[in-house]
Amino acid sequence: MEIVAARSLQFPTFVSSERLGAKHGGSLKLCPGIREKRLQVFVSANWQSGKPLQSRRTRTPLKLACSCNNSPVSTLEVGGFQVSSDEELIIKNNSQDFEKHLNGRCIYLVGMMGSGKTTVGKILSEVLKYDFYDCDDLIEEEVGGASVADIFKHRGEGFFRDKETGVLKKLSVMNRLVIATGGGAVIRPINWKYMHKGVSIWLDVPVEALAHRITAVGTDSRPLLHNETGDAYTQTLRRLSSLLDERFEAYANAKARVSLENIAAKLGDRDVLDLSPITIAIEAMMQVMSFLKSRGGHYADASR
Repeated sequence: MEIVAARSLQFPTFVSSERLGAKHGGSLKLCPGIREKRLQVFVSANWQSGKPLQSRRTRTPLKLACSCNNSPVSTLEVGGFQVSSDEELIIKNNSQDFEKHLNGRCIYLVGMMGSGKTTVGKILSEVLKYDFYDCDDLIEEEVGGASVADIFKHRGEGFFRDKETGVLKKLSVMNRLVIATGGGAVIRPINWKYMHKGVSIWLDVPVEALAHRITAVGTDSRPLLHNETGDAYTQTLRRLSSLLDERFEAYANAKARVSLENIAAKLGDRDVLDLSPITIAIEAMMQVMSFLKSRGGHYADASR
């Protein structure tokens, strides 16, 4: 299908993209992204009794907005961004089927830093009426508000990874969540045990695109990108390439893979940087449904 009137998105810091190249059960089309909303809530005993969790986002209802000039075209609004009528039709025709096949299972988004896990995750959470969590945010809250960069600097990567595993363990007993994981969450096998309680999606973005996105907003918040020599883009590209080589097989454990290069090729060799988060989110929906349908609707725990 073609992408219709999709406005090119300048991904913010939290959006990412990575290498792609996977089989797709279907392709879609969409446009822009979503606006962040935060809600401080109290979580049940599944988390920590009495501790406010700020990383949870509200689910903004999908709503229809009439276009101007008395045009018969309506657009679906997802988190503040308008979707074209064609994209609206795709979402409407597939969202119920998507939710039915998921049957309350959580979605875990994995991928390199800057691949768009947070942005795409928020879109999926709105489509599904799920709650959204960002693992990095939860870790920061658990240690008193210190940033990920500060945690790495003062307590070390091992401490951070332990906290990350703890967060995933707690989330794994919950339902109806979309969870954006950290880029390195895939390196510990125990984390996959928890993520396989739901359905994992790998956002696979070319490292060149990742390097452009990350350097455009700065690398100060990316502790694994420090201590490289050369200009910002070159050093970021070098480090990202090394990290992807180390993690590629781990990312491949995901049950669904969304390749931005494949999407761009289907849309006529578009630049992956021009793909909108909605387009990527729709492709993620299709890939997950393809995986679940291939299991004949009997998928219970992918770790089995």
